[in-house]
Amino acid sequence: MHQASVGFHCPECAKAGKQRVIRGPVAFDPIVTKALIAINVAASVGAWVWGGSFAGLSGKAVEKYSLFGPFVDDGEFYRVFTASVLHDGFLHLGFNMYALWILGGQLERLFKPPRYVALYLISLLSGAFGVLLLDPTAPTVGASGAVFGLFGAIAVVQRSSGASIWSSGLGPILGINLLLTFAVPQISIGGHLGGLIGGAMVGAIYVAALRQRQSDGVAVTAASVLGLVFFLGSLWAAAQWANPIF
Repeated sequence: MHQASVGFHCPECAKAGKQRVIRGPVAFDPIVTKALIAINVAASVGAWVWGGSFAGLSGKAVEKYSLFGPFVDDGEFYRVFTASVLHDGFLHLGFNMYALWILGGQLERLFKPPRYVALYLISLLSGAFGVLLLDPTAPTVGASGAVFGLFGAIAVVQRSSGASIWSSGLGPILGINLLLTFAVPQISIGGHLGGLIGGAMVGAIYVAALRQRQSDGVAVTAASVLGLVFFLGSLWAAAQWANPIF
């Protein structure tokens, strides 16, 4: 008998060279989701240290980096992005990061990092567009728009596969979150609805690309055009802050 990597092989099998190693599945590591959570936590903690509060919306970081229509209209375009990593207290951060961990890990595994990053950023932009369209003079922070975009994308994926979002449990959770959006004061309706719609649109683009066996480049490019539309729409909506659309 001849010693092998696992156990022993008889001389005939060893000469035939038919032995092979079968490897089990490698555990998936949602590295992008972890990085997004780390960025949100670090930015929020930094904002609280910089004169903010763990219990509410305040501090220098909120003044300088929150989403606020008049300042965006003055050329501070970066607020569309920076507002998404600040949070209105510890509970706001905790709820968003928990949802990001649960939903993001699934979508990162399904779409792979390039498409997933594009989905998150475009959901963020569509959420900002919703905020500036509906309530441009209310300082707004949080990753809720991006998180609702993940809700929208995963709902589209489930429906496209023939699954019911109600039997999977996604429908009731999304319904409760939408109910809270309209029932609880100071929650950004525009941010949540904008993110949800944007994420669903990106999810539809990705599902179509997967069915047609398109490359990551084609899918991300198509989604990026949508993201550019939302970004330009945000700038246009910010310019209307003196006369809100609704």
